Amino acid sequence: MSKWKTCTIGDIGTVVGGATPPTKKEENYLDGTISWITPKDLAGFSGRYISRGERNITEIGLNSCSTQLMPAHTVLFSSRAPIGYVAIAENEVCTNQGFKSVIPNTDTDYMFLYYLLKYNKNKIENLGSGTTFKEVSGSTMRNVEIKVPETIEEQRKVASILSAIDDKIENNNAINDNLANLRDALLPKLMSGELDVSELDI
Repeated sequence: MSKWKTCTIGDIGTVVGGATPPTKKEENYLDGTISWITPKDLAGFSGRYISRGERNITEIGLNSCSTQLMPAHTVLFSSRAPIGYVAIAENEVCTNQGFKSVIPNTDTDYMFLYYLLKYNKNKIENLGSGTTFKEVSGSTMRNVEIKVPETIEEQRKVASILSAIDDKIENNNAINDNLANLRDALLPKLMSGELDVSELDI
């Protein structure tokens, strides 16, 4: 049985906040190529990896505020409105102020970190504070106590089991989407008599 250690999120990765470039300045967003993620982009999001949000920002926009580019495999964690959306950056991204993302250390497996944050979602949410809406600060996020396997190899073993299940879920979702598209394409043709049922082999 693997050995687990008690530590904090700050011990296994770098916690990074985000910011929003001034929205009234067109040059911050127009024809932007830098992926910029907001919690809204993760609403209803069911995958693990995200490459971009609804809007990109420009280099000017990036330099206009305190948001910063984070590398691929950073784990994004929404820290307000709501707390607890989790996704893995598929490529370099930055975020608005609604995130406390974690860039894993070299001895931390990013996929394990993803599942670790999902597992601790309620715990982190309960640490949020605020009157209008609850928010988790960077210092709170860094100091969340967690338990992790002592070696990255053991982390990967745990993550691989959960990841294999998610692979199947994502494949099944893709199959269901394809079947739904097929049904929607056939529905008007079959109901209008345009297509003969005997022509189909389903």
